[in-house]
Formats: sequence, C-alpha cells, structure tokens
Amino acid sequence: MTDVSADIGIIGGSGLYAFFDGAPEYPVRTPYGPPSEAVTVGRVGGRTVAFLPRHGRDHRYPPHRIPYRANIWALHALGVRQIIAPCAVGGLQPHLRAGSLVVPDQVVDRTTGREQTFYDRGAVHVPFADPYCPVGRSAVLRAAGASGGFTGEAVVDGGTMVVIEGARFSSRAESRWYAEQGWSLVNMTGLPEAALAREKALCYTAISLVTDRDAGVRGEAGVSQDEVFRVFAENITRLRTVLAAAVEALPVERSCPCADALDGIKMPEEDR
Repeated sequence: MTDVSADIGIIGGSGLYAFFDGAPEYPVRTPYGPPSEAVTVGRVGGRTVAFLPRHGRDHRYPPHRIPYRANIWALHALGVRQIIAPCAVGGLQPHLRAGSLVVPDQVVDRTTGREQTFYDRGAVHVPFADPYCPVGRSAVLRAAGASGGFTGEAVVDGGTMVVIEGARFSSRAESRWYAEQGWSLVNMTGLPEAALAREKALCYTAISLVTDRDAGVRGEAGVSQDEVFRVFAENITRLRTVLAAAVEALPVERSCPCADALDGIKMPEEDR
C-alpha cells in the first residue's frame, strides 16, 4: 500500500482511459486481486483526485469481467470518499438522443453472476433506496450548466438506468420492454459498482453520456460498438470539462446520507 491519498475518485468509462497528463501511477493491492489499472493521482483545482479506468487502459475488461470489488476497495483504501462515475449509455426514451448528458437518480439491476457485495459472511444489508449521492448529483448538474460543456436540453436531471449483464447489446424486445417500464437508460457497468460504493459508505454519482438509441426505436438499426465509441469520443472534451468542474463543486465536508450508510449495522468482525 502506498502512502498517497485522494479524497475524490473518478472511474472512467468506455473511451475515458486517462484523465491526467503525466500524473504518477500507484498500484494498489486489494483482497480481491488487482484493480482494473494502476490508479493515477493528480490535482484538480484545490482537490486531490484518483483516476481509475473501469475497463483498463486498453479496454481489456468486458463489463461482466470488470474487477468491481477491487476497484472500489482500491479507491477507498486511498482515502477516496466521493466518486464520480461517467459511463456510456443507450437512451430508451425519445427525448434522450446521442450527446445528451443524464445524471440518473435510480437504477435497476438486470445483471447475473457478478460479485455483488464485500460481505460474504454475516448479514449486512445496506440501504440502497436512493443509490446515488444527492449532493454529488447537484454538484454535477451545476457543473454541467456552468461549464458550458452541455447546455439546455442536453443535460437531464434524473432518470432510471437499467444495468444489463452484457457483453451483448439488447434485443429489440428487451429494449422496448425496458422503455415500457418508464426506464430512461440502459448500461452494462453501473452495478454492482454503485452498490459496492454504498457498502463502503462512499458518495457515488453516475454521469451518463447517451451514445445511441439502443434497439427499441422502430425502423432504426440496432446499436453497434463502433457507434458507442464514436459518439463518446466526439463528446470526450465536453465530458472532461464537466468532470473538472464537478470535482471543484463537490463539498470538502460531507453532509449527505452516504457517510452514514453503515450506521447501526452490525459488521462482520473482520470488517470492523
């Protein structure tokens, strides 16, 4: 373990494999194996930020093989208490077009077979009714509006993200079913990442960049990997601007419910 520390973490999604130029890298050992990549640590304004590419720098981890537990454990071990997590998503509703930025407030889990918890022993039931940090969401929305990166209808406050197993995209029937439930976004990496962050009492805020219309719109071709990467790349500069502004907008002292997520829960002895 290194003696470096950071108070904010950014987990980069597809297409966002680096955040700092020339920042030092720190390998972190965890009980769950190595994280997706060595963590880079740098400064944004007055804050120290740890950056970790979710899929690895060369996108070697598909969604169902990402070492989610190692990633969250590593950031927590470095002192991170607030996480901003950008990701690529498909838009399930007509008003969500490619290039829209959505800050979701709810999530639905449709994954299977992933390691979902740090607590394999003992009954540890962490509250997850509101999966995203309310203070983090407000900071990101303010940053998106003030930075000029995304404006007007391109920034959406709230929405439900359904997380599927992958690595394949949805069928048309699946996509239409998700839309009929009123869900806004479809993604492959939002869980168990958000739930694991809650188990460490971390603030976690997702930033969803819409790259496609999924497969639910009649008459349109289904989504392709090339399309997702292309649209994300086209918006990467704007996304970086929002991330930097969001880091500076996050409060230094936490007053949100996330910090108290484990209060009153009897923890396994090895986790106390």
